[in-house]
Amino acid sequence: MKVFATLILLFSSIYSSANTQSGLTLVAVGEAELETEKLVVREPYLNGSFTVDELAQIKEFTEVFRNDFSFYKKLYSVQIPGKNPLTTFESLNFSELKQKGVRILMRVLASKSNQGLEYSFEAWKSEDASLIVEKKGILSGDIREIAHSISNDVFKKLNGKESIFNSKITFVSDVYSSAAQGSKTTELFIMDFDGRNVKKLTNHRGVVLSPAFSKDGQQIIYSLIQSNVSKSRNVALRLYDLNTKSDTLLSNKGGINSGAVFTPDGESIILTLSHVGNAEIFEMNLKTRKLRRITRSYSPDVDPSISVDGSLMTFLSGRPGKPMIYTMDPSGIEKNVKRISYIGRFNATPRFSPDGKEIAFSSWLDQRFDIFRINSDGTGLSRLTKDFGSNEDPTYSNDGEFIAFSSQRVISSKKADQNIYIMDREGEIIGPVTKNFGNCITPRWSK
Repeated sequence: MKVFATLILLFSSIYSSANTQSGLTLVAVGEAELETEKLVVREPYLNGSFTVDELAQIKEFTEVFRNDFSFYKKLYSVQIPGKNPLTTFESLNFSELKQKGVRILMRVLASKSNQGLEYSFEAWKSEDASLIVEKKGILSGDIREIAHSISNDVFKKLNGKESIFNSKITFVSDVYSSAAQGSKTTELFIMDFDGRNVKKLTNHRGVVLSPAFSKDGQQIIYSLIQSNVSKSRNVALRLYDLNTKSDTLLSNKGGINSGAVFTPDGESIILTLSHVGNAEIFEMNLKTRKLRRITRSYSPDVDPSISVDGSLMTFLSGRPGKPMIYTMDPSGIEKNVKRISYIGRFNATPRFSPDGKEIAFSSWLDQRFDIFRINSDGTGLSRLTKDFGSNEDPTYSNDGEFIAFSSQRVISSKKADQNIYIMDREGEIIGPVTKNFGNCITPRWSK
């Protein structure tokens, strides 16, 4: 496929270029000096006799609260107390809690009834002895989803905004690729933000690329290279609906149909097409499939991302002779185009923060990819990763406080693994959320 080969040639040819920008000043990313609040999640209170499986469910339910809040390590210091032998909630001594520095206390009481395994949950603030969240229910179905939802309720009471606890991450992995297939294949997956509840969404036995969530998190758009070999083998664009489990073809024009993202209103997508002879960015109405051209350049323009209000688009362009980050007003053709990145030999995967004020991207520098952050006007460049493998595909969390990315760690001269990691927006690594699940790439966080 000539057009696809041309695009690949553009991105590979820059390896031979030794021209790098000099005189750039990077903004140092420092440690945030915040006083953390001590948060205690008590061991579960057990009222009755429980099977081994029920005890495991209660333990997992409680551990979710600890794990959730541990992600916000600059806000909370999560404490794990000793075993709690009590069978009922006791009266709390708030003076004692304050003396110990405990600001928030969370506890779970498990019991059994004819309906099944029941829970009672309480979250208290010691400073004013207030019960901020109280929940009761049955532990059935996805108990982690129940716990994440309760964690989010507590977080909203404490901070007045949503957390990441209910969010999802979609990604691509080759974990089920078979050597018998002759070449590596990848499929689309989805998981909770913390790496649990991984679900396989596709079974194409081809190569899945570049997923992206709709604003409501119920649809995922992605590209696919089919496994069947033919002269007309294109990069097709598909849509997966998480509610109906349906998977439909959106665009299969000659060449590339890739790098798509939803517009803020959800009625259209912005995507890269190459049927015009060069890789350019278009808008496509999802109902009518009508196209509107956005870029018109002699060099390939790919991988768009749209700000939350739809007024600004960032994308990757080969206009300077090597792929760099640009912005423009997507309401017209070539409207207010501006180059904003000058770092590294080439750049990749620019992605807006939820508020549209920042763009995270990867750059080839020091013989590897690293993640950078820049203001959408091109100021305030910050390097977020260094000496931590090769790092690509950044994606902001729904609250803008974290960035998920793929990181390749070289194990030996013959082996390397690639997992999805999470760091905070200042570059402090939280840790991996995938492990022993093949090579995991292109994470995308739900909105």
